[in-house]
Amino acid sequence: MRAEHLDIALRVAKRWAGTYPLADSYHRADLQETASTLVGKAGDIVQEETGLEGPGQPEVTVIDRLTWVERNLAFFSELWGSERKETGTGFWNDQVSGRLMAVESGTLLGFLSRRVLGQYELLLPSDQTADHIFLPAPNILEMERRFQLNPIEFRYWVALHEVTHRLQFTGVPWLREYFLDLSRRLVSTSRSDQASSFDLLSDHLRRAIREGRVTIGEAGLMGMMATPEQLELLDQVQALMSMLEGHGHVVMDRIGERQMVTWERMSNLFFGRRHDPWVALLLRLSGLEMKLRQYKDGRRFVLEVEKRAGWSAVDLAWESPESLPTRHEIAFPEKWLARVA
Repeated sequence: MRAEHLDIALRVAKRWAGTYPLADSYHRADLQETASTLVGKAGDIVQEETGLEGPGQPEVTVIDRLTWVERNLAFFSELWGSERKETGTGFWNDQVSGRLMAVESGTLLGFLSRRVLGQYELLLPSDQTADHIFLPAPNILEMERRFQLNPIEFRYWVALHEVTHRLQFTGVPWLREYFLDLSRRLVSTSRSDQASSFDLLSDHLRRAIREGRVTIGEAGLMGMMATPEQLELLDQVQALMSMLEGHGHVVMDRIGERQMVTWERMSNLFFGRRHDPWVALLLRLSGLEMKLRQYKDGRRFVLEVEKRAGWSAVDLAWESPESLPTRHEIAFPEKWLARVA
């Protein structure tokens, strides 16, 4: 990503990210002071619960929203940079397309920066030693205050989720590279010809209107402009993320039920958050609606597999990339079990 595009994306993201009055108060210092201890405690219990093993303890840093945006922009920038070096093409090479992508990236990341509660850092493909958990202070503190949550329990609950993701990527030897390879392939298939993408969008809209069906699917505008190859890759990404998020939420809720008085309320708040019409529209247009479904669909898949074949059957997904459920199998766990068990 060119420096000018990065600057545009950050300025747009800043407008969307907004601020939280207590983000720089003593509450943030308290969060930073307790974060490492809570992550360490969570790591031990999640390792025991899942059987996944990770190396030592991750670094834990409390950040603001814009720092979260910058970290994710660095990831996308490196992917786009790799694609440009390999193919000599890419959206970022063109001034108009680059600016459009910068505005879109800034809008989406700025919006997401208000909602994310934590992130396990495996981001930069060039850094094989990345082992970092980031906790966005404004969002955690705002949730605690808005819903009158017990700070220690809520922070521990968030830590359980991020530590589970860490153990997925460090405890399953092939998973990190598989995820990055999907990301690279998705980027490499992106069209450098913006007109072709808009032709696809126009054709999709005409067909949808003619057939009387919903014009914008859960993959948003990206899905409408995607080629068949890109749609296939999006399905693989969706299936993988559904598995990771579903597994993570079952683990955190199961531990929470045993150890925390308020776990059920926190879980219900997460799954039951409602959006006003404008936010719902942005979710649909951006494809983030697909992201929200990953939590519910993946959780349902993991619980159904456990019900039918026991918790050990869930671990079959970690044996190889071929053992992961497909997007169709996420909806029909019995078909996945018939294939791998």
